[in-house]
Amino acid sequence: QVQLVESGGGLVQPGGSLRLSCAASGSIFSISAAGWYRQAPGKQRELVATISRAGSTNYADSAKGRFTISRDNAENTVYLQMNSLKPEDTAVYYCQLRTVVSGTTYWGQGTQVTVSS
Repeated sequence: QVQLVESGGGLVQPGGSLRLSCAASGSIFSISAAGWYRQAPGKQRELVATISRAGSTNYADSAKGRFTISRDNAENTVYLQMNSLKPEDTAVYYCQLRTVVSGTTYWGQGTQVTVSS
């Protein structure tokens, strides 16, 4: 049974920073690409950033230069460092793992990020 547990969300003022964490149980982390997605009220879920098993990263245009995705394979954890946060970054952020061979995806329960003064 694979479980993804996100943490680190909260309320932050514009211009502030947050670091999201996603801890994975089970044995799939090392064979999976990882990503962060977000869903704002009334909008579709969208990609924020992804990282391959080897550490190659990809970012949505809205995240480039402000967000950094990283992973610790020894700790089965993926991170999203978010700096210079804007009100439009307000959303529920979801962690995803996708196994490379089968393409099976796993999702976390989501963590709320609210950027407001």
